[in-house]
This record gives sequence, C-alpha cells and structure tokens, in this order.
Amino acid sequence: MAQALSHLRRPGLSKSRISAFEQCPRRLWQQVHARERSDVDASTQMSFAAGHAVGDLACSQIADGIMVEAEPDLQAALTRTAELVAIADRPIFEATFEHEGVLVRVDILVPERSAAGVAWHIYEVKSSGSAKSYHIGDLATQYWVIANCGVTIASASIRHIDTSFVLATPDDYNGIFSDAPLMDQISGIAATRDAMIEDIQEMLAGEEPVCTTGTHCSSPFACEFSSHCSSLEPAGPEWPIGELPNTGARLAEKWSAESVFEIADLPEDAGLNPLHTRIKHAVRTGEVYLDSDGVRQATAGWAFPRIWLDFETIGFAIPRWVGTSPYGQVPFQFSAHVEQADGELIHVEALDLSGRDPREPIASALAKLPREGAVIAWNAGFERRCLRMLAEAVPCHREALFSLAERTVDLLPVAKAHYYHRDQRGSFSIKAVLPTLLPDLAYGDLAIADGGDAQLAYVEATDPGCSGERRAELAAGLVAYCERDTLAMVEIYRELSGR
Repeated sequence: MAQALSHLRRPGLSKSRISAFEQCPRRLWQQVHARERSDVDASTQMSFAAGHAVGDLACSQIADGIMVEAEPDLQAALTRTAELVAIADRPIFEATFEHEGVLVRVDILVPERSAAGVAWHIYEVKSSGSAKSYHIGDLATQYWVIANCGVTIASASIRHIDTSFVLATPDDYNGIFSDAPLMDQISGIAATRDAMIEDIQEMLAGEEPVCTTGTHCSSPFACEFSSHCSSLEPAGPEWPIGELPNTGARLAEKWSAESVFEIADLPEDAGLNPLHTRIKHAVRTGEVYLDSDGVRQATAGWAFPRIWLDFETIGFAIPRWVGTSPYGQVPFQFSAHVEQADGELIHVEALDLSGRDPREPIASALAKLPREGAVIAWNAGFERRCLRMLAEAVPCHREALFSLAERTVDLLPVAKAHYYHRDQRGSFSIKAVLPTLLPDLAYGDLAIADGGDAQLAYVEATDPGCSGERRAELAAGLVAYCERDTLAMVEIYRELSGR
C-alpha cells in the first residue's frame, strides 16, 4: 500500500471534508481556511457524544479486534495499518489509509480468508436509526481510498442502531446493531472521486467561492458558516413567503418564478388557505389577529381543576434502563400548574437527577395530580405518549396515568386557529407565541432556555463526576425552565381568552 504521509496534498482531505464539499463548496473552503464559525449547538453536542459512545460499543462487540491509535502521528497510524493488513489475522479498528491526499479512518475492517486470498469487510458505524443517503458518499470515499491502496474489499456496510431493540438485561446490547449493505450503491460513486478531488483542490487553491444560501445550508447538516454567508448577501425579503407554515417552501419556490418574494405581495388569487390568508393580512397591515370568543368556545369543555403539564425527556442512542429502546424518550422531569376555577395556581414539579431509571419516581409524582379536570399541553401528542409510556412502565400507577392521558387536550391548535402576530414568523411554537403576548415571560433570562439545553444539563448532572454544587445549579435551572413552560401556557391562555 503506497500511502506515505509525505504524499498528502495540502490541505489534506477526509471523508467529512468531501461530504462538506458535496453539501456546499463554500462550506469546505471556509473550513479549510479557518473562517469564523458559529458555536456548536446543544443538539450537535449530543450527536457527537452519541456517535463516540456508539462507535465504542460497536468495537466492543467484535472479538480480538485491535485499535490503530492516531498518536503519536498519522504517519505511525498509516504504517501500523499497513502492517496489520499484511498480517490479516484480526479485525482492525480505525484502520488508516491515504490516497491522493485523502485520509480515511475506517471504523471496523474485518478480514475474510479464502482460497482466493484475503478480502476485507468495511463497517462504517453510525448512531442513526438507519442508513442515510449522505452515508453512501462517506462509504464510497472510504472504498475509493482503500481500494486504491491495493486492498481487496468484499463488502461495505453502514452498521447502524436498530431502534426496535429493547434492553432486556442491564448492559446486554447484543442485537442493538443492524447492517445496511451498500456495496452495489457505492461503486459508481467511487468512480467519480478522482475527478471530484481535482475539483476540490482547484477550488481550495482559489478565492472563496460564491454560493447563495438556501435549503442546502441545513441539509444534511446545519452549516456552521451560515451567518458568514448571509452577511455577504443582499438583504432578502422582510417577510419571506417561505415563512408560511407547512407549505411555505413550495409556495416560495413557485412564486419566485414570478419574482414575488414577500408574503404581502402575494396576489389575491394566490389560492392561500385560511391560515395563510390571516398571516398575509397580519404581515401587510401589522394588525394582530385575535378571536377571544373563538378561544373561549373551543375550550369551554376544559374542566377544572385544569392541569397545565409539560415534560422534559432524555433519549439515549444506547439505552441505559431495562425496558427502554434507542432514542426512546424517557421523562426525567415534569412541571404542572394546577389551576382552580377561581384562578388560583399551585405549582407541582418533579425532577430526578439520580442517574437511575427516572420513570418510577416521575410516575409516582404524576399519580398524585388531581384525578379530574383537563390536562392541558402545547402540542399535546408528546405529553400523551409520555403518560402512556409511563403507565406501561410503572403498572402500579397505570390507572392514574392513563386517566391523565385520556384527559389531555391541546392548546396549540386553539392558538393556531384564533391568534396570529406577524412576529411569530409563521411559527406556532410556544417560544414564538409567548414573546408576542407577554415579552416579560420570554426565556431570555433563563440559564436553561430550550429542550436541547435541558438534555445537556441532565447528562452533565447525572455524570458521576459532577460536583454537588454544580448539580444543584443545574437542577435549579431545569426547574425554572420547565416551570416557565407551564406558566407560559397559563398566561398565554388568559391573554387569548380575555380572562
């Protein structure tokens, strides 16, 4: 295998950099030339952590494998890989190859001996629940590099999480992975890599390419340079058609052909649905749409005591507790504001940061909520699923939890049908609606301000290395955030209904 590191062209490439180029050449140019990038968000941090944990688990399930360390340098990794491939008697983890300036590290490489010689099986491990379209390009890059190093490849697969797996015994993860064979799909893509690498190197040697922003900025990954790119573009429409809910992207594409980009400029015969028509009127006039009578009529059957309920959940790629599945959302916290008919509010909350299975303590606390009255949530399908899951997992509280689930109603469609402020910009999330009604209750003053932050806080607080002081700080932040969610619902309803 001719893979001396001295042959690497500068700047060096990898499968992730090639993937960045396929998403947007400008993104790769900025990565290589170290332009300023935005902070990694909470969901991305969680994804990175899950990926590392899943990779470690996949390696642990293969007997007698040997890890190729990246230290002390990549030249050593290349040399060590060449030695192990020549011996071909053990699976190799992080096998390192280079061809034409492209360096790849293969998650798992397994040898197979036959009368014809040695062939190798590539397994690229992903923490997703299935093989994604963008994985194919990554796998094709690996295949192209390895095959050009003179190594015979028998198969290439994405080894991904099987989301139907249920943890039956603590720490027994046999069966958690599934393989998606992709050899037939990658060979044609691999044949295009020589030309692509030439295009990439030519692009990187020149000035920053000009690429307009668009849907590719967030697919398959959110680009870390979006702010930079947007700052170089002329100001777009103030109220773009793409902000219309549900079908906005399609409408924006359709009307761009007619040089119409603003919601307010859509013609009267545009065929907008009633919601889009209300939004157009609000954008054009600045008037707030509010039908308080409609709100009161829609909620007249919501009996007291009303229980305004919100959950915070955690879902691990590798399930931690018996009876849970990969990415299955497990509630570790809830907030409830119990409202009497006279308006009196009592706050009830529960939070479990022990690191043990939180379902029993959370279910036990929920079971103490009133046995009558409406349970109100924002986008209530999620709360219903949480309640039903807890009812099945903690059968001693089954009756009380199913009762809560059956009484759950949804405030979101009420708001959507009877209220709109143009500053929502097409969104009906509680965080979009709240500032338009009650800006003093918005989330800007909170240390934990969204669900991603809450999940990161849970992971940190349940880490054995977390100090008691830090855990208490995180707990206070979580309580304040979840309480704000339910209080926000109460106050939004009061504003909408005119109570």
